[in-house]
Amino acid sequence: LCLHTIVTDGEPGGRATIAISAAGAYRSDDGGATWAARNKGVRAEFLPDKHPEFGQCVHKIVHHPSNPGRLFLQNHWGLYRSDDWGDSWTDIANGVPSDFGFAMAMHPGDADTVYIVPLESDGFRCTPEAKLRVYRTRDGGASWEALTEGLPQRNAYETVLRDALDTLAPGQVFFGTRSGKVYASRDDGTTWGLVCEGLPPVVCVKACAAGRG
Repeated sequence: LCLHTIVTDGEPGGRATIAISAAGAYRSDDGGATWAARNKGVRAEFLPDKHPEFGQCVHKIVHHPSNPGRLFLQNHWGLYRSDDWGDSWTDIANGVPSDFGFAMAMHPGDADTVYIVPLESDGFRCTPEAKLRVYRTRDGGASWEALTEGLPQRNAYETVLRDALDTLAPGQVFFGTRSGKVYASRDDGTTWGLVCEGLPPVVCVKACAAGRG
C-alpha cells in the first residue's frame, strides 16, 4: 500500500481526502480522527467485484482551493470527478485514448481546468500510439483536448509518473518523463518546449516562483 495524496478543505479539524494505491479513496470529516471509504462508482477491473467498497487502486486526486468539494481522480483504470466530496464519482474518461495514468494536475487559477497524461495500462505503461500528449479539460471533465505542439509524436515511448506534472500561475505547466526529459509550457499547455534531458528518471516535478535580487 502507498498513501500518496492528501487534499483538505483548508480548515483546522475539517475535511480531508486521501488516496491509497490498492486501497482506494478515504475521507475524514473530523480532522483525521475517523476515516471512511469513498469509492462509490469507481471500478476495480482487477478484483472479482468490479465496484467494491474499497480496494481500488487510486493514482492521484486533485482539487482546487476555491471548490474543495469537487475532486478529480486518476485511477488505475478510470478517470473520475466527484462533486460531493467523494460520496459519489462520475466517469469523465470520454475523449481520452486511455483512462489509465498516474499524473494529474489542477490549473492554479481555474477550478475547471485539469491536466493529465494518459498511458497504456499495466504491462506497457507508455504513451498510447508512441505519441507524447498532455490532455486538458477546461470544463471539469466534460471534454478533453490533446496538447501536442512541441511534443514528439513519433517513437515517443514515454511515461510520466504520479508527481511529475505540476502547474504554476500564470499559465505555466511542467512535466518530466521516466526517460529523463523535462518539458515546459508557458501558455496553459497549448505549446511545449524541451527544458532539459539526460536526467535520471524524473519522479517528481515541483514548480515555484523565485524572487529576483
